[in-house]
Amino acid sequence: MKFIVSSSLLLKNLSALSGVLNASNTLPILDDFLFELKDDILQITASDLETTMTVTIATSKSEESGAVTIPAKILLDILKTFSDIPISFSINKETLGVEISAGEGKYKMIGHSSDEFPQAPALDEVTSIKFQSSVLVSAFNRTIFAAGNDELRPVMSGIFCELTPDNVTFVATDAHKLVRYRRNDIKSEVSSAFIMPKKPLNQLKNILPGDESEVELGYNPTNAIFTFENVKLICRLIDGKYPNYEAVIPAENPNRLIIERNSLLNSIKRVAIFANQSTHQVRFKLSGKELILSAEDIDFSNEAKERLTCNYEGEDMEIGFNSRFIQDMLNNLDIENIRLEMSAPNRAGLILPVEEDNEQEDILMLVMPVMLNQ
Repeated sequence: MKFIVSSSLLLKNLSALSGVLNASNTLPILDDFLFELKDDILQITASDLETTMTVTIATSKSEESGAVTIPAKILLDILKTFSDIPISFSINKETLGVEISAGEGKYKMIGHSSDEFPQAPALDEVTSIKFQSSVLVSAFNRTIFAAGNDELRPVMSGIFCELTPDNVTFVATDAHKLVRYRRNDIKSEVSSAFIMPKKPLNQLKNILPGDESEVELGYNPTNAIFTFENVKLICRLIDGKYPNYEAVIPAENPNRLIIERNSLLNSIKRVAIFANQSTHQVRFKLSGKELILSAEDIDFSNEAKERLTCNYEGEDMEIGFNSRFIQDMLNNLDIENIRLEMSAPNRAGLILPVEEDNEQEDILMLVMPVMLNQ
């Protein structure tokens, strides 16, 4: 089994695949990439058992089809040192020895039998829907940060995807914060809902082109498959029922604050430095046309206060929020002004964009308050 391929092309594709690999694996074979050569097409796969990702690249020359697994770390490390040059791979099918020739150098390592590598699940009865790549990048960027990490509640560690004939909705929550990202310009012929794990979506977010190119999302009751360009990614869905997220979104919010996103974000960053480092509590005091942000850490006699001009309608109120959650939300919006809607100091606050760059996009972020220290 022999083939020649461009070093930069191979490195680019292997770097994309490497996000699937775990730092420590129960099966040593999962530390390898699976190389499968058929005619002039090289197919490379990485897997962690939950997620399987495959890329397809064309070789400039090949002899003898075959398959072998090659240790990922050593291969990536050597490829990073090359400029863009042709690299020749020669694999001995008997000994599984892998010989790499590049320029004046020759490098040898031992591969492993492809039979040990886990096979990608065969997907039956798949339903498909097509997205623009930029829509998925936007959806994942806006939601992933809000998903939980609690292993006891696995459904909340993923992204909930709800497809209807009216729109498509992505939701993430960890019970302290919630994000609902909805697209009214994408519709599904059949209504369905499933929970996708966070890791493969983080991987996709980093490698999707983010332009108008097409991504096909196929799904059945157990798996989802993303197909675009030369990439195919299959991930196992999270089993379970997602909480009724609509029930926690407060409907009546008479107290409304409109403020520039950047100035609020920067003020919170500064004030939060002086907050208690376990609660990260920042106090919002609203009255008239001003917002006073304050934080204190009594143990260290630290305190900070900033006054911001804003547009506020409603009763004077004081409400506390975890500054980290608010910063996460403001960082994941790319608009000029935000609207913070509240009903009472012990009820959730909603962060919404004032001006929508895209009228087909509907973003809602919810953050639970924290009890104020009197």
